[in-house]
Amino acid sequence: MEPVTLTTDRLFLRAVGPADTEAVYAAAQDPDIQRWTTIPSPYLPEHARGFTEEMVPDGWSQGSMFTFGVFLTGGELAGMLGLTMRALGVAEVGFWATKEHRGRGYVTEATLAACRWIFTELGVDRVEWRAEVGNAGSRAVAERAGFTVEGTLRSAINNKGVRRDCWVGSLLPSDLGLPSTAPYLPAPS
Repeated sequence: MEPVTLTTDRLFLRAVGPADTEAVYAAAQDPDIQRWTTIPSPYLPEHARGFTEEMVPDGWSQGSMFTFGVFLTGGELAGMLGLTMRALGVAEVGFWATKEHRGRGYVTEATLAACRWIFTELGVDRVEWRAEVGNAGSRAVAERAGFTVEGTLRSAINNKGVRRDCWVGSLLPSDLGLPSTAPYLPAPS
């Protein structure tokens, strides 16, 4: 699949490439990004090169992971968002925001745009969000984007060799007023 570009009122989302390596490397030096995500720590220039030159283009071409740089209309990197295919009709979202652009709603806006795209263009019927318990910033983004937090999974994330509990939530097409590809019959209350 060829990478796509998505736009919102304040942002454009596009695949990052070699020209973005320095910006990705600089953003990933933030201790909070290294603490709460599964990126390598310390994050070295070769990690950024591997990400922008191999991981991102390979994910798009294989249809396995759709990674978007979240850019302000002026071109500045504000965050990163990825949608990883997990099972038939299910994707998992992951994201981070640059330190200087947190708290402005950019990642929530990007998450909604990316989820609308994957629901309507790729026929996904469920997007899952997971974050290590305690990552209040990630949880706030997910909840503002409309995800339903479904619970806590024990030992469900391996972050730098340590198994950790995580929160899990989901967003369905119907949460955004969109149709599903298959009927959904919720359990009785």
